Amino acid sequence: MGKKSAKTLIPLYSSIMEKDQNLISIGMMAKLNHTTVPTLRLYDRLDLLKPRFTDSDSGYRYYDIQQNARLDMIEYMKELGMSLKEISSVLKSGDITLIEDLLAKKNEQIHMQIRSLKLRHDAVERTIRSIERYRRSPATGMMALEYIDRRYIYGIKCTENFYDHDISSYEKVLLALKMDLMDKGIEQVHTYNVGTSIRKQDFEMCRLLADDVFIFADRNMDSKNLEFRIMDSGMYATVYLDDYNKENVYAVKLLEFCRSNGYVIAGDYVCEVLTEFNVFDDEKRGMFMRLQVPLEF
Repeated sequence: MGKKSAKTLIPLYSSIMEKDQNLISIGMMAKLNHTTVPTLRLYDRLDLLKPRFTDSDSGYRYYDIQQNARLDMIEYMKELGMSLKEISSVLKSGDITLIEDLLAKKNEQIHMQIRSLKLRHDAVERTIRSIERYRRSPATGMMALEYIDRRYIYGIKCTENFYDHDISSYEKVLLALKMDLMDKGIEQVHTYNVGTSIRKQDFEMCRLLADDVFIFADRNMDSKNLEFRIMDSGMYATVYLDDYNKENVYAVKLLEFCRSNGYVIAGDYVCEVLTEFNVFDDEKRGMFMRLQVPLEF
């Protein structure tokens, strides 16, 4: 409902006051307070704001201008995030400590919402960066050296070695991670950027044994009490792929690349899913991956 100017409302109010002494109609009460007639009727039914007088013949409701103070308080409490039920309890009790307790709870709820929005914001920004890396990445299958910043990860042990099976086995491992995160209250948006690892000793012996599955997280997520591990910054031997089925072959090629150049492997092998393209194919998981292994010089 559009707001009317004070110059429009004052003459209307004055004329009604002259005719009905101290009472104004429900329609005028709504206009004066920039609310609606159905809202005032609801407040009446909930005993939040009763009309000063109700005509027994017509059923018309009339209010006293002094009741604006009560209506202002109701609207103020609503803006603070209080429900009508909570407002009713407060107004009926007349207890200021009850208002304080309710507002303290609302304050904590708002902080939780802010934290949740911050986590979502971070997840969206991470996804944007992943897509940018995809657009600017080297040609698929090309080996390269790349500096990668420190990262934080949270994950679990792989439930099975998906390298010995098809992508359905990988889906089971990913589902186990999602279930673990859901149990800890982490939203699915944070599973967009995931990784799996092979222990250094297994990789160096060319044994493809899945070890961990994890998400790349932000430190802001420590409010969820997750136990993070740090993936150190440094130089990595990398190769980018756009086909899940090629990982086994190119993991071996990445090892050969390190050996042929005399690079010393410093840690576990990681397959990082930078972004997914399931919007184009609903039959299978389309992934853009960065295979990587840390080096020391």
